[in-house]
Amino acid sequence: MARKAPRDEVGEDGLKVSPPKEWAAGIPGVTRSLATAQAQMGVGRTLLTLAGVNQKEGFDCPGCAWPEGDHRSPAEFCENGAKAVAEEATVRRVTADFFARHTVDDLARHTDHWLGQQGRLTSPMHRAPGSDHYVPVSWQDAFSIVARELRALDDPDEALFYTSGRTSNEAAFAYQLLVRRFGTNNLPDCSNMCHESSGSALNQTLGIGKGTVSLEDLHRADLIFVVGQNPGTNHPRMLSALERAKRGGARIVAVNPLPEAGLLRFKNPQRISGLVGRGTTLADRFLQIRLNGDLALFKALSLLLLQAEEAAPGTVVDRDFVETHTLGFDAWAQDLRSLDWAEVEEATGLDRPAIEETVRDVLGAKSVIVCWAMGLTQHKNSVATIREVVNFLLLRGNVGRPGAGVCPVRGHSNVQGDRTMGIYERPPAWFLDALGREFGFEPPREHGFDTVEAIRALRSGRAKVFVAMGGNFVSATPDTAVTEEAMRRARLTVQVSTKLNRSHAVCGREALILPTLGRTERDTGGAPGGPGGSGGPGDRAGRFVTVEDSMGLVHASRGKLPPASGDLISEVEIVCRLATELFGDDPHVPWKEFAADYDAIRDRISRVVPGFDDFNARVRVPGGFALPNAPRDERRFPTATGKANFTVNALEVLRVPPGRLLLQTVRSHDQYNTTIYGMDDRYRGVRGGRRVVFVHAGDLAERNLSDGDMVDLVSEWPDGERRAEAFRVIAYPTARGCCAAYFPETNVLVPLDSVADTSNTPTSKSVVVRLVLRDADGA
Repeated sequence: MARKAPRDEVGEDGLKVSPPKEWAAGIPGVTRSLATAQAQMGVGRTLLTLAGVNQKEGFDCPGCAWPEGDHRSPAEFCENGAKAVAEEATVRRVTADFFARHTVDDLARHTDHWLGQQGRLTSPMHRAPGSDHYVPVSWQDAFSIVARELRALDDPDEALFYTSGRTSNEAAFAYQLLVRRFGTNNLPDCSNMCHESSGSALNQTLGIGKGTVSLEDLHRADLIFVVGQNPGTNHPRMLSALERAKRGGARIVAVNPLPEAGLLRFKNPQRISGLVGRGTTLADRFLQIRLNGDLALFKALSLLLLQAEEAAPGTVVDRDFVETHTLGFDAWAQDLRSLDWAEVEEATGLDRPAIEETVRDVLGAKSVIVCWAMGLTQHKNSVATIREVVNFLLLRGNVGRPGAGVCPVRGHSNVQGDRTMGIYERPPAWFLDALGREFGFEPPREHGFDTVEAIRALRSGRAKVFVAMGGNFVSATPDTAVTEEAMRRARLTVQVSTKLNRSHAVCGREALILPTLGRTERDTGGAPGGPGGSGGPGDRAGRFVTVEDSMGLVHASRGKLPPASGDLISEVEIVCRLATELFGDDPHVPWKEFAADYDAIRDRISRVVPGFDDFNARVRVPGGFALPNAPRDERRFPTATGKANFTVNALEVLRVPPGRLLLQTVRSHDQYNTTIYGMDDRYRGVRGGRRVVFVHAGDLAERNLSDGDMVDLVSEWPDGERRAEAFRVIAYPTARGCCAAYFPETNVLVPLDSVADTSNTPTSKSVVVRLVLRDADGA
């Protein structure tokens, strides 16, 4: 099936290509941040807003979840953070007149970039069955529509409740409570598509689905692996932490099919030397690995370490740690000894000397951290790969001591907090038990649908109502044509949003858009028809919410700006007022109290979720508090065995048929998740377009293709081909046999049923494709 490009994308005639950058940030990062902010907000609003980003008395950046630390710069944000804030705090507005001018079909013909640039949503909108326009609707009528459709279902499991990572702890807790009070665990979320593989692997091996390092650990490490990750674009503030580690003597190994500018050299815009000097070289070693070769790499590294131990017993393996804290070492070691080096070299694209040199880095390091992102999590064997990373660290005791551990770098702000609050389709029994005790009802026990299963349920008609708390479900998910058809089959779709996106245009037969406050805005309560409330004593400047960062620190977030519209209410109020409409006078949950006073929600969280004791007091301490982390804090591993588990993970080399390439989907530098800020990718040398595919010059020559040719990308699967049309080829220094292109444009190439083992995450980083040359007429 072909993916028809929205009309905004047709003929990217202004696309220009230049050589990729060999460094990140510096003066261009500063100027682009300010230019974008001023274009969206104006000068005065820019100064007011950016001054509060990631500050202890300010608001959490709506972008990534990288932690801040105790000592913060007055400008504690990166270029993409500034873009995220500018998009939310923009002075542009989408009013009822806009929807009167544009039909739903017309909106669907525009790109997400165009939709997002229209501005903030200002009032609830309703698309009635059979209508092609959204029209204004009151909040009360909107809640009545949702409650009516939910009550009309034959089974609560016919409803789906999706969550984006931006949702606050308070909203997430109230949301999952509503869903379970309704009677289902259908709580798919963005983690299902991104870091679910990390959680699956880490729970099995270490007993906790989160990382085990703090920011201070990163600063103290001797050796840091950055694997399958582009921090220069996706988590730019991480570069500052890596720079500090380098200044402390750490070595950094970058493992990636693409050379990423931020890992090559970083010009820290917070330093004069970063603005005018050469900056800091970060990666001491760049292993340009073939896509899907990471499992083979870590097995090979561990084998070489075992062989070094055999040559000099007692000098390499941390025997005390292994014997005291782990299980499964002997079976794992025996499996490693059968490793075939020819398969390792084929899988990784690396020669043995390169891997042996890396082992020397490991042997010279007392403390090692492995960081990774979606380059590891979106393959069929992702869970096995991450388990092998854990094996590598356990071997030398690099878990649960200073400067060492696992560091999955989560994407969206508070995506980790949402899971902590119970946004999970497979909740553990202890959480449901605690929830039931606190509120006096029996939560449903049967597991719900994750994101992929939710799309299948919509497609088959098993699900009829879809509610999204933030996000852009249609653009974030795989198999675009299948997903869009499934969404259009829904009886009702509800989107809680700050801005327009494609999920508002590809909607159910009846649809609602419920606009909400953003992170940058004051939440004083008292919206039209709402209960109001101050959020607790001493909070006259407005209520605050809380978030959890990528390293388990919980802190307050309080916006400064007046709301974009007087008709906006918070996510918490939306959830609570919907619950009031749905359940009436609920004897189990004080929904009106929750809507008026977020302290009341935090009190309940403190009695349900471990680590949140005395939540209200602790979160009012500037900087917040750290959640307990048993592997890090106590070297205790709450797995099923009570120990950290070595695991045996089979190496299966992903072999590509002749004439094909292995594609990974990536973000551009003008993008965060599915939000497209602009049409440039400065670090990769792309300006004015997104329909490009990066291919090694040698692979182009083998296929009789040239730099600048126009091609279709075709993926081949047992159920047929999928096609993404009209991409310009760019000769690029990626790993041989591999290529890369931006999502969501290439999500169409990933089948709904191509998922990672165990985690069910879409395999967006290992898609076999062929490049089909288009003729002069574009056919």
